[in-house]
Order: sequence, then structure tokens, then C-alpha cells
Amino acid sequence: MDFYSLSDKGIEAELGRRLKSLRLRKNITQKELAEATTLSLNTIKSLESGKGKLASLIAVLRELGALDHLDNFIPLPSISPIQLAKRHGKERQRASGEHSRDELKKTAAGW
Repeated sequence: MDFYSLSDKGIEAELGRRLKSLRLRKNITQKELAEATTLSLNTIKSLESGKGKLASLIAVLRELGALDHLDNFIPLPSISPIQLAKRHGKERQRASGEHSRDELKKTAAGW
């Protein structure tokens, strides 16, 4: 799926649909999931409609045994050995702010 062709609301809706589909494949009702995660039924419904908070999403993914999919969601960036040597093990503390949105989209798309 090309998420760049969707609006933010469209992406939220797609994530909600996928979450609902995962819950149904596990044969769990919204109420059962709410009880297992100690979230309210309305929170589960909100997530499945494309709304909700990240903390709620994490709790639901944990209960559905799908936390391992987060690596696909936002993979860890890889660092070349040369970059690693230049940094001497220092972790980046902030962004330079020099990149345009188009450059960021290209980077995220793997260009």
C-alpha cells in the first residue's frame, strides 16, 4: 500500500481497519480486548475507527501478540560503518533542520 497517496485521516482509517482485522482473526470481541488491556470499550472502538492514542495502540498490540510488527512500522535506521566511526559511538541528539519535506519523503521511501 502506498501510504503517501493517502491523507493523514486515510492512514488513520487504514490502521484502524487493520487493527480490527487482526482482532477478528484472533476471534476476540471488542469487549474482551478492552477487559484484557484494561482500556475502555470506547477506546477500542476509537482505535478501530482510526482515532486514539499511541499508548492505547501499544496496549492493544501487546494483547494481540503483535508488538513484533512495530519494527516494520518504523524500522531502526541503519548506520554505515564509516558514519559510526566518525561519530565515535555518539548518539545524535537533535536534527539539523536543513532538510525539506521532499527530501524527508524520499529518505523515508528509501530513495
